[in-house]
Amino acid sequence: MRYDLDDLRLFLHIVAEGSITAGARRMHLSLPSASARVRSLEHHAGVALLIRGRRGVRPTPAGTALARHARDVLAQTARLESAVASYARPPTAPLTLLGGGSAMHHLVPRALVSFLRAHPDVDVTASESRTPRTVRLLADGQADLGVVLDTEARDCGLAMEPLCDDSLVVVGQSGGILAGRTTVAYSEIAEHPLVGLDTGSSLRRSIEKHLGPHAPVVRYRTTVAHLPTLVSLAAAGVGLAVVPRRAIAPGRPLDVCELQDPWSRRTHLLAWGEKARTSSTATAALAEHLRRAAVSEPEGGTGVPAM
Repeated sequence: MRYDLDDLRLFLHIVAEGSITAGARRMHLSLPSASARVRSLEHHAGVALLIRGRRGVRPTPAGTALARHARDVLAQTARLESAVASYARPPTAPLTLLGGGSAMHHLVPRALVSFLRAHPDVDVTASESRTPRTVRLLADGQADLGVVLDTEARDCGLAMEPLCDDSLVVVGQSGGILAGRTTVAYSEIAEHPLVGLDTGSSLRRSIEKHLGPHAPVVRYRTTVAHLPTLVSLAAAGVGLAVVPRRAIAPGRPLDVCELQDPWSRRTHLLAWGEKARTSSTATAALAEHLRRAAVSEPEGGTGVPAM
């Protein structure tokens, strides 16, 4: 049988999310459309691929086999596209990828490692950039791809698709003032000493923008440039910190609380620049590696595979 690549991508998203609805959302498809695609896959395969339950879906043994081979097929497709990319784009012109501080901490490094290994003839210039600036550069044709926040990129006119959750949480020393708590409001944590990122960081500016002019006055015991340092300070009990959940290494001894504030719930989107619509297949290949990095990265992972 012949497989549609978008159907394979959809199936991988569904398996990763454990939900047809969530998988459809990642592909910008309606639930009926996504369900129809899955039924078509099962019809042509002649076997059930998903076990449907009240709490979501999980793959059957056949579905697990399909997912494993689908990843290989999509990876081979990306290599195929790269093989001819240099003919469509001058080899001296690198792709330009922009992302905020959170994306540059975990998502972008993971994607770059796999992309640059698979595409030795394509170079990438990756830079940290706040969402408003990224949107502007993409619209002006000065960048190929950007990882932006949904809360700051609505109605910008660019082609976009969801990548992964980037919600913010509060972290503190294990057994400290957050012990036994599952949620907390920012106004409450602002009453305690904090540690934060430098004022020029995209994450710090994004938080301050959403808090607005009536934000509570907080005491920062220190500010640092990098998320790993910030998490280490919070773990040592220096102060509480607001960080993306994915910045927390699995198994790290920390107390973690969800923020009750709506602005803390964020999603990373992949945004395409105006020139990317007519540029080489190298851009599409890099986009595919970003999608795969977003799907494969575990919650709380640091994002960079071993070299």
